[in-house]
Amino acid sequence: MPTPSYQTTRLTGGRHASAREGACVMELASMLAGERFSDHPRSVCPVIAMVLRAYNDGIDDDRRQDLYTYASVVVGSRDRRSRRTRAARFAEFFGCEQRRPYGRGLRSLGVAALGFAHKADDDAHQSFLKLLDEMTGRKADALTPRGVAI
Repeated sequence: MPTPSYQTTRLTGGRHASAREGACVMELASMLAGERFSDHPRSVCPVIAMVLRAYNDGIDDDRRQDLYTYASVVVGSRDRRSRRTRAARFAEFFGCEQRRPYGRGLRSLGVAALGFAHKADDDAHQSFLKLLDEMTGRKADALTPRGVAI
């Protein structure tokens, strides 16, 4: 069996010991960044990472594949100055209270993202992807058949 790479790995829910088991969006980001395989890549903003880990685990398998591109987009997003702004924007989107972009405040964003993902229909999913575009400065060049930016 060939060694899995970022090109062959399918996004799956949960945490994995290695890419042979699959990868969540943050584990894929660690692969793309050339870091140790982890769902906490050092090069990714902790706020974005928390939200994406939770959202990845809460959505269905088809929608999860829409996150594939974001694994590369978030590499290099770690920026202390943007944490508060990102945390406040995600909290506003999820309708939750968020006081600080670390510790319990960060975990509360993860809980909110997971709850949102569990209830997300196609419109809510599209809204979330647009928010990710906003938070990462990503511009949509093309659309997939489902209308998701790639």
